[in-house]
Amino acid sequence: MEVLGTIKKIFPKKTFGNNFKKIEFVIKTNDLYPQNLLIECIQEKLELINKFKVGDNVKVFINLRGREWINPEGEAKYFNSIQAWKIEKINNKKKKSKEDLDEEFDDLPF
Repeated sequence: MEVLGTIKKIFPKKTFGNNFKKIEFVIKTNDLYPQNLLIECIQEKLELINKFKVGDNVKVFINLRGREWINPEGEAKYFNSIQAWKIEKINNKKKKSKEDLDEEFDDLPF
């Protein structure tokens, strides 16, 4: 799967007791009804986010992950996460100026 959007926030790297590392970031999607999605880079994928900054338009390739946890009362709880495995920068198309538009129409036959 992939998500298109703008990087809204990048959180600091977190390291947990078992040497598990992750960096989380938020993407605001380009949908009709934009969503703020928390996405994580884990372990060997930590470096993916390092070449990007807040405000960059990106395409993030993701995997959805789910897990079950049994609480002390014996009740099952379920958690989901969105993990990035590839990130690409999307170049914004430059808006054409009035001069660019005039040049396009200079060679019309009428």
